Amino acid sequence: MTIRKTFALMLGLGLMAAAPTQGIAALAQGAKAPDFTLGAALGGKPFNLNLQQSLKKGPVVLYFFPAAFTSGCTVEAHLFAEASDDFNKLGARVVGVTAGNVERVAEFSKSECRDKFAVAADPGAKIAAKYETTMQIPGKSMLSDRTSFVIAPNGTILLSYTDRNPQAHIEKTMAAVRAWKAKQG
Repeated sequence: MTIRKTFALMLGLGLMAAAPTQGIAALAQGAKAPDFTLGAALGGKPFNLNLQQSLKKGPVVLYFFPAAFTSGCTVEAHLFAEASDDFNKLGARVVGVTAGNVERVAEFSKSECRDKFAVAADPGAKIAAKYETTMQIPGKSMLSDRTSFVIAPNGTILLSYTDRNPQAHIEKTMAAVRAWKAKQG
């Protein structure tokens, strides 16, 4: 194989690996969402977040993200914070989940989520694994992938969406919540 062909092959493989995994999420629409209780924070104040308790108030937009205070995750937090009031008007609550500790998510919930929604700490990405949305970066511990779920009050997953680009997560989850709301009458 010539150097040029080898380079072209390597470039092609690299581009495929870097492409977003748009639309792919392990737990599919219609599946039952695994329940969990995690240490979380809202506006910098720690508390224990339980999914089933949250679902009693309406649908939950549960979004997993790799790490607090990284560029893509910060952009996504800002976008969800901006859309939070619209989700609330539709009866839905936003909850972010990331591998890490409560102290780190407490600061993230205050500064980057702008006190608009809760962020839960998932040390070792154990809950992310139950949702089958983990990724391994060489030399790092297990992280959650950038995946959003919309979960109905009965615990059924209405939307499962994975894409490394944070932009479309808000549009996709908002559309799913609006569709759910329209069916409620």
